[in-house]
Formats: sequence, C-alpha cells, structure tokens
Amino acid sequence: MNTKVGLGQDSHAFESNIEKPLILGGVIFEHPKGLKGNSDADVVLHSLTNAISSITGKNILGGIADELCNDGIKDSSEYLKLALEDLNNYTINHIAISIECLTPKISPYIESIKNNIAKLANILPTDIGITATSGEGLTDFGKGKGIQVLTIITVSKE
Repeated sequence: MNTKVGLGQDSHAFESNIEKPLILGGVIFEHPKGLKGNSDADVVLHSLTNAISSITGKNILGGIADELCNDGIKDSSEYLKLALEDLNNYTINHIAISIECLTPKISPYIESIKNNIAKLANILPTDIGITATSGEGLTDFGKGKGIQVLTIITVSKE
C-alpha cells in the first residue's frame, strides 16, 4: 500500500465590506464580516485544496483558481473539486482540520462543515476531524483580525 500525507494552510483577514458573507467549509456563517479575497475566501476549503496539492504536486490555488475567479467562478468548492480530480487512484483515509480564530465560534458549525466536505470528497463525515481554537490571543487570528486554517490529509492506494 502506498500512503501519502499532505499539509495545507490558508489564512485571510476579515473584510471591511459587511455585505460579503463568511463561508467556511462551504457553510455560510452568521457573522457580520466575510473574509478578504478574490473568491469567496473560504479558508477551510483553500487549506484542504492546498493539502491535496502538496500530495499531487499541482497547485490549484494561485494561477488556476485566479483564472477561474477572473471568469466569475468564485466558489471555492470548484477549486477543491479540481484538486480532488488530481488524486487519481488515491483514496482519502482521513482529513484533519484545525481552525484558529477569535470569532466566530466554530463549534456550532462543525457537523455542517464535516457533512459538506464529506459530500464534496465522497467520504464519510467520520473520516474528518475538525478542531477550533482561539489561540489565546497570541496571533492576529486569536485577536479577531482573521482566520487561519491548517489541514492534514492522508491518502492511500493499493
């Protein structure tokens, strides 16, 4: 069996434009501010996309996602779908996601995020772990200026 582990990270500051929704893991949050970015700035899906790219060696975020964004495709699940296609014959064993922010509170949304990612990745929600921390105010994320996400993905093929 061939096993690989990928690591991804993404972070965005909060947007001053209060009309942009906050979307994390494809789930719309009740929060007064969205995140800055050309796309929907979904740091959870961006981090997962980067984790997959660290396995496949093909970066989706940046050039490819920027082109899609310029064409009006701003839904980060579309970028994730491209990364998932690049996994070819690899099967996802587990996804671990760690979210750092002061606000919003992540816990009430964890199951919804897991269910959405499971649907996108064609895995079970039990194959996804999500944790959240305020970071005790030690970083800008813990001070409420934005959100940072780290993701580890484990894949294998026979």
